[in-house]
Amino acid sequence: MNGGDAPLTLVLGGVRSGKSEVGERLATEAAGGAAVTYVATARLASADPDFAARIDRHRRRRPTHWFTVEAGDDLSAAVAGASGVVLVDSLTTWVSGLENFDADPAPLLSAVGTHPHPVIVVSDEVGLGGYPATEVGGRFADALGRCNQAVAARADRVVLVVAGRILELPAP
Repeated sequence: MNGGDAPLTLVLGGVRSGKSEVGERLATEAAGGAAVTYVATARLASADPDFAARIDRHRRRRPTHWFTVEAGDDLSAAVAGASGVVLVDSLTTWVSGLENFDADPAPLLSAVGTHPHPVIVVSDEVGLGGYPATEVGGRFADALGRCNQAVAARADRVVLVVAGRILELPAP
């Protein structure tokens, strides 16, 4: 469970499952009309036009009174410096942008544990498909899976989004 007073929610799902929209809805509900700090982890210099279009759709969907912070490599500093309810979207793009997928969730969890407002973290669930066919794909799946497990272990609530539907995942 989260060490701080404010709840930590982990929203997991596959590609196009609706997980980001669920995270946005949860952040809106938790904020009760106040601003939300949206911590974006995607690198904006992407040469992939489809990915750039996805980022743009996410931006247009967010309320105009929300603040956006681009995390870069130091996700924990972005969360620690955020005000109000925080929505991190997503661990997937954060881990994928790190050299060798070298994600250490401990600093992030420390920042979350001292944040005075609810934190919602979105991530892809990589464990539902077959093992990746490439070595680099396997390293990424392993790194993100470990990161998801660490965040889930500290979370007060974990949900899995499938086809836009929310499944509550009970604590072990």
